[in-house]
Amino acid sequence: MIPTFRIVSYLEGISYLLILFVTMPLKYMFESPEPNKMIGMAHGVLFLLYIVLAFLVKPEKKWNINTLLIVLICSI
Repeated sequence: MIPTFRIVSYLEGISYLLILFVTMPLKYMFESPEPNKMIGMAHGVLFLLYIVLAFLVKPEKKWNINTLLIVLICSI
C-alpha cells in the first residue's frame, strides 16, 4: 500500500503544479480551457485517491492522529 501511496502522492503534486503553471496560464492568457478541464479532473481524482490512501496507510505506518493530519494538510 505504501508504494501506491507514494506514487499517488507524486502524481497529485505534479498535477497540481501542471494546473498552477501550465493549464491556468493557458486558460486565462490564451483562452484555452480544455487542458485545464482534463488536468483538473485528473487532479481531483488523484486528490481523492490520496486522501483515501492516507487513511489506509495510517494503520500500516502506525501514524497517530497528528501525523495523519499533517499528511492530509500536505495534500493541500
